[in-house]
Amino acid sequence: MKNILSVEEIEKYYGSKGNVIKAIDNISFKVDKGEFIGIMGPSGSGKTTLLNCISTIDNVTTGKIIINDRDITRLKSKLLDKFRQNELGFIFQDFNLLDTLTAYENIALALTIKGEKFSQIDEKINSVAKYLEIENQLNKYPYEMSGGQKQRVASARAIVTDPSLVLADEPTGALDSKSSRLLLEKFESLNRDLKTTILMVTHDAFTASYANRILFIKDGKIFNELIRGSDNRKEFFNKIIEVTTLLGGDDNNVF
Repeated sequence: MKNILSVEEIEKYYGSKGNVIKAIDNISFKVDKGEFIGIMGPSGSGKTTLLNCISTIDNVTTGKIIINDRDITRLKSKLLDKFRQNELGFIFQDFNLLDTLTAYENIALALTIKGEKFSQIDEKINSVAKYLEIENQLNKYPYEMSGGQKQRVASARAIVTDPSLVLADEPTGALDSKSSRLLLEKFESLNRDLKTTILMVTHDAFTASYANRILFIKDGKIFNELIRGSDNRKEFFNKIIEVTTLLGGDDNNVF
């Protein structure tokens, strides 16, 4: 199985001399193509900082992050922008859709920036919209859509460029339970059918139960790891609850 992501002994410090905070403490792990990985941990554990470093939003202090055989910690600004466009897809808690653009235009924006031809853009958008069941939302503006519909549009924007890695930051955080379940089922099918590699940060055990493997972060370090294996989702959920109880975090959602 091809290795998509390799995080090697990374550390991240904030602050200045005399007041230094170690947000990430010597973390290493690998993600193979087609994996669906969850990252969990209590508030302040370092999970969002970790995602920010992998997504190139933030820089590591030491260590390497290798995506598709390229060490992103060594890329300069212009090359990093190009790499981000070609290799990464982003799904945020608050959708990050442009209010002045329709769903179609929001999804098209990523392809337009890459310089895709109009005929290819149209074909790709219609294909991903059909898969995510948002064909009837394409001509609507964000204010005309529900939270669940907006997040599926955001998901379409993330995967339409066929990135090597999709990064999701609390993707169900702004959704009700029904919309969350529908979105997570789509994530599950994207991972299963299209072999989309997903790395998802969440504080929610129900959301995490859709992943295949979970890394638990505490005090900037990897505290534990769970692999779903042959467990059904309810069995995996119960194991997640056991670990989050040990973590002493705020993950107390019920199935």
